Amino acid sequence: MNLSARMAWRYLFARKSTNAINIITFVAAFGVAIGAAALIIALSVFNGFEDIFVGLFNNLNPDVRITAAEGKTFEASDELLAKIRKTEGVRIISHTLEETARFQYLGHQAFGPLKGVDSEYARINGIDSMIEEGRYDLLVPQFETLGAVVGQNLARELLIDPFNQINLLSIYVPRPRTRGGGTVLASGRLPYQVREVLPVGIIRSQEAFENQAVLIDIGLAREIMGVEAPTVSSLEIKLLPGYATDRTYKALKEALGEAYLVKNRFEQENSILKLMRVEKYVAYAIVTLMVILISFNLVGALWMIVLEKRKDIIILRSLGMLGSDIRNVFLRVGLLISGIGLFSGFGLAVLTYLIQTHYGIVGLPGTLAEAYPMSLRLSDFLIVAATVLFIGLLASILPARRAEQLAEKPVVVVD
Repeated sequence: MNLSARMAWRYLFARKSTNAINIITFVAAFGVAIGAAALIIALSVFNGFEDIFVGLFNNLNPDVRITAAEGKTFEASDELLAKIRKTEGVRIISHTLEETARFQYLGHQAFGPLKGVDSEYARINGIDSMIEEGRYDLLVPQFETLGAVVGQNLARELLIDPFNQINLLSIYVPRPRTRGGGTVLASGRLPYQVREVLPVGIIRSQEAFENQAVLIDIGLAREIMGVEAPTVSSLEIKLLPGYATDRTYKALKEALGEAYLVKNRFEQENSILKLMRVEKYVAYAIVTLMVILISFNLVGALWMIVLEKRKDIIILRSLGMLGSDIRNVFLRVGLLISGIGLFSGFGLAVLTYLIQTHYGIVGLPGTLAEAYPMSLRLSDFLIVAATVLFIGLLASILPARRAEQLAEKPVVVVD
């Protein structure tokens, strides 16, 4: 430990001439601790939510989804399917077709996504295990009409009863447009297709799309939308166990070319992840501003220490100590106060994390988690440490320069 560091340590912990300086120093360190803890806690909460959503993506999204690079639909030709099946690791391919529709049930109306799926769809994401009421059955062989499974949110909006075997759900989809942009209409025909299905199940999913969607058989979806087989909106792929998604994903991109978009689980929800990261950075910036305001306590504490040590500064200068060295002493005092507050804040944040994860003190009812999730990451600790120490260094500059100025003043010797 060099001389500047030893003197900084002594100035910080030695007895002060007045107790007020000790109190101000304690308040400054305590403020830094609260700010550091707030930064870690804020970042860890966003990490917790991100982990939850990533887990949902892993459970609900297909390993790989293929869509058209241009337009809403494309032809799932035999040639295209053969290329996909030849790719190492591909296990299941599911055809889906999506469109926005209007739904009506017993006088209640709502808009939402309509998704036509084939028999392989349930094997891709296990959606049949997410049935809250009723059953997963899109064919309903005992009835003349086809079945539908409705997302929980939409079912509540329409007051759907999956055990009611009489009332049907009406689906309204706009008719396809001509090349000139006009709607294909014959005399007296409505501008939309109408079909009726029997709602036989309600999905309770953590995926917002599934909670608001109506799932029907893809054959009926093509009929309503006025398209022919093998038109699809996307091909959803499940890989063989043990195969790396990235390797198969890259192989599919090379095999299919630029005409198709190949997305892994995370790319399918890229917009949500980007939004969460933006929110995380905004929260970090807001709490950092709070830490900057708190750092004024540090400025005051250092200024008081400089004023108390004026005689020491003059003596050190007369003994040959450079003004820059004296300045470094008080810079180190500021960094010591910041460091003590920083590690105290880390301890407080870890304690908060342990209490919240074990006991769920702060609840979050009616959402994906029973309590606010938290996840600690080493990178966050490093970022917060750099931020707090940098702010502490900035707060120490003015008092340290004042100490240097006092050292440079000529000493008047009185006989």
